[in-house]
Amino acid sequence: MKFRVQPLLLILWCLSVPSLAPAAELVFGMSTALSGPTAELGGAMRDGVRLGLERFNRAGGIHGRILRLVVLDDGYEPARTAPNMRRLIEEDGVLAVIGNVGTPTAIASLPLIRERGVLFFAPFTGAGVLRQDPPERYVINYRASYGEEIGAMVDALVRQAGLKPGEIGFFTQRDGYGDAGYVGGFAALQRYGLDDERQVLHVRYPRNTLAVENALADVLLAEKPPRAIIMVGAYDPCAKFVRLAREAGLRSLFLSVSFVGGDFLAEALGPDIEGVIVTQVVPHPEDRHLPLVDEYRRDLKAFSPELTPNFVGLEGYVAARLLGLALQRLTEEPRREALIAALEGLGRFDLGLGRALELSAERHQASDEVWPTLLRRGRLIPFDWADIATLVPEAP
Repeated sequence: MKFRVQPLLLILWCLSVPSLAPAAELVFGMSTALSGPTAELGGAMRDGVRLGLERFNRAGGIHGRILRLVVLDDGYEPARTAPNMRRLIEEDGVLAVIGNVGTPTAIASLPLIRERGVLFFAPFTGAGVLRQDPPERYVINYRASYGEEIGAMVDALVRQAGLKPGEIGFFTQRDGYGDAGYVGGFAALQRYGLDDERQVLHVRYPRNTLAVENALADVLLAEKPPRAIIMVGAYDPCAKFVRLAREAGLRSLFLSVSFVGGDFLAEALGPDIEGVIVTQVVPHPEDRHLPLVDEYRRDLKAFSPELTPNFVGLEGYVAARLLGLALQRLTEEPRREALIAALEGLGRFDLGLGRALELSAERHQASDEVWPTLLRRGRLIPFDWADIATLVPEAP
């Protein structure tokens, strides 16, 4: 005897199953580099965000709703980012986009973000284009800007190490990311009286390539090679640039902004090259006396034991925890505008990073903190700017 279910009864049964109801989850999107030369950055950011969301899900979600992340690969190419963003917003109906990697890809995302009124939250970039005054309505950042990172480097090089502004050079990626870093760096040098860009050695390489030889040749052929070179690039080309420079006898101090992915830069350079400074926008992942870092490592061990703690993953985790905090405080239906208002309403708060964070309608960047680290024996260790003079070569 065959058992037949009446269509109406089947429909009613499906609607009664919570896991099938769309309202049972909140969907977030990410377009990032999962292929190409910066794939490790995109993968680490994805893993960190997922880990932070999973913490909420293991506790039953937020207001009974599970948090889900949809991730699309753009290969760090702006031409692939725009279609991804349209799919995330129009087909997947994401509540917000979180943790996208890169400045050129962020620039490609902005038109649709503005058009559709979707939150672009905690992208992995410190570019000034995402930090307008007054703030862009649909862009809210976690991290310090490239201007703040490079400003900290320049301050230390001039005040602590005694360098003249013209003794600091730049190696940057030839795109919006590299340009953003250089603009921030030149602004920092202007604070010390440098007002002519011709006094600054600035060399570049093409995005998503390892073609750094011409840039290095320009440095080696300079009348006075810089005593310090600030790098605004990806980990593989920066590693190749440093390695070839050392082989050529260049003794300049190399410094890099956080986007390089310090852990991946250290791995690419290996244990034989030391003395490279990398600024970070999160604390050291081994600093377990900080509550959030301890929770990150505990969650990593519990939910993703195959992964290794790293700076980029921790940043993604912080972004997810910050987003979750705002969601928990929502007293109305979680819609796009309501989420922005909840983030702006956080004010000054403690997330467990050892520094207070702050968000408001007038402030769309939660943190201004910069933590310097130094490459030693194949790994990055905490560093004090007061010691930078010992790393800079003597003036010729």
